[in-house]
Amino acid sequence: MDVSIVQRARRNGLLDLRVHNLRDFTHDNYKTVDDRPFGGGPGMALKCEPIFEAVEALATERSHMILMSPAGRLFDQRKAQELAARPEVFLICPAYEGVDERVSEALVDEELSIGDYVLTNGSLAAMVVIDAVTRLLPGALGDENSAADESFSRGLLEYPHYTRPAEFRGMKVPPVLLSGNHAEIEKWRREQALFRTRERRPDLLKKANIL
Repeated sequence: MDVSIVQRARRNGLLDLRVHNLRDFTHDNYKTVDDRPFGGGPGMALKCEPIFEAVEALATERSHMILMSPAGRLFDQRKAQELAARPEVFLICPAYEGVDERVSEALVDEELSIGDYVLTNGSLAAMVVIDAVTRLLPGALGDENSAADESFSRGLLEYPHYTRPAEFRGMKVPPVLLSGNHAEIEKWRREQALFRTRERRPDLLKKANIL
C-alpha cells in the first residue's frame, strides 16, 4: 500500500488508509483472536469478541462495514465505483477457516469476494479492493479519463494498446492508430473492445453499457 497510485493518493490526502490489529482488542495474555470451531473439524476460526470490540471502538455512523469472504458477492468495477463514493469503508479480513458467523449476522453491511477461490488471509483480498477503489477517487490518476477507459468501466474489456516502435519483428501497429483521424481511432477502439469482450468474456455483453 506504499507504492504507485495508492501511495500517491495517501500522500496527497485523497485516501486515509488505516490498518488495525485485532490483537489490540483482546484481553488475555496471549492476545488470542481465534479458537477451534464448535462442532469440531479442522482449522481455527476468528473469535467474535475482538472484532466486535474493534468495530465498536473505531466505526462511526458513516462507516460501511464489509466482510471479505469467499461466500460474498463478487467484487466488480461497479461495486468499486459505489465504494469510492462512500465516505468511510471498513474491511474486515478473516483468516484461517473464517470468522464467527455472528460477525456477519450483526456487524456487517455486506460480504464481498474477489473470486471463486480461497486465500490464506482476507487482507490479500482487501488489498485488491483498496487498489481498485483508490483508482476511482477524484485526482488519484494523472488523467481523469484513464479510469473511464479501463476494462470493465463500461462493461467491456479494454481495447488493445500499442506504442513505439510502429513495427517490431515484422509485427505492425494497426494503420488507423497512426492516421491521426481521432474519429476513426475511436471507432476502431470501440470495435476492438466489443470483439475482445465477445471472444474472451461473452458473459459481460449481457450487462454491458453498449450504445
